[in-house]
Amino acid sequence: QVQLVESGGGLVKPGGSLKLTCVASGSISSIKAMGWYRQAPGKERELVAAITTGGNENYADSVKGRFTISRDNAKNTLYLQMNSLIPEDTAVYYCNADAYGVNWSLDNYWGQGTQVTVSS
Repeated sequence: QVQLVESGGGLVKPGGSLKLTCVASGSISSIKAMGWYRQAPGKERELVAAITTGGNENYADSVKGRFTISRDNAKNTLYLQMNSLIPEDTAVYYCNADAYGVNWSLDNYWGQGTQVTVSS
């Protein structure tokens, strides 16, 4: 099994910054694409940003120019630097990964989520 644990959420004022971290652990053979999703109250979960093993990045239009996704493959860690935060960014942020376990079966995994609240 693979576990994803997020950290770094919290309360921040509009215009502020936060950095989210997601650490993957467990019986990991290889991690492929990783990404951040978010879900606001009453809304569906949406993709925020994704990154391949090779570093190719993809962003939702709503966060382009403000958020930066990165990863440290040696540490099985994913990051999301969030700048110029606005109230509309308020949501629970989830880490997601496609990973091979020790038996080399490819599965998709989710973290438990971390709350980000942008409010004055």
